[in-house]
Amino acid sequence: MTEKVIALNHLVKKFGKNTILRNVNLTIYPGQIMGLIGPSGAGKTTIIKTMLGMEKADDGEALVFGEKMPNRQLLSRIGYMAQADALYTDLTGKENLEFFAKMKGIKKSQIEEEIKHQSEIVDLTDYLDQRVSTYSGGMMRRLSLAIALLGKPELLILDEPTVGIDPALRRQVWQELDRISKEGRAVLVTTHVMDEAESTDVVALILDGKIMASDTPAHLKEQYEVKTIEDVFLKAEGKL
Repeated sequence: MTEKVIALNHLVKKFGKNTILRNVNLTIYPGQIMGLIGPSGAGKTTIIKTMLGMEKADDGEALVFGEKMPNRQLLSRIGYMAQADALYTDLTGKENLEFFAKMKGIKKSQIEEEIKHQSEIVDLTDYLDQRVSTYSGGMMRRLSLAIALLGKPELLILDEPTVGIDPALRRQVWQELDRISKEGRAVLVTTHVMDEAESTDVVALILDGKIMASDTPAHLKEQYEVKTIEDVFLKAEGKL
């Protein structure tokens, strides 16, 4: 049987008296792109943080490559782009990429080529020698994405990766994600952009901390009797 890249089983997470995740079940396999969609505050980022061991689950189980996180041995197999950029603003874009490439254990002989390839994907080649403190918010997002892509991770976790990115570059990023999935690597991406969800293999819709539906975009549209994933979302919310 194919190894599950991510397996969330009856996951519950509370903050004080507030239950943020309610019995969440999700499975992602190699070669899949899963889009996690839902309104702000629905629990998308909490799912990621709990899965990666950055937050402790109150009940249930979160496994990555069959192991509980955090697990140092698995870090080199995961590329993670958080919602908030974690960059060294006093360094240049290239220096940031070099630092994180070394942290990921990428061979010295491969770092230059990795930086070249990833910076082209996010259209930052001409800005690599500038300090990150001079970057716009959108450029910082693009640099964070390039860092997540370093080292060909088997699992790529992207939390709102295309915020502040123009439509042409967004399309380029999704073409790269499609290429990554065809190599047998798994991608979990949260997004507010509903037409992006159409490009995924599986869409998981989260509302009020619960997974309301999880299926292919085509099956979800058929199930909800609508023509777009945006309408699936609105119908699930009771707004259509």
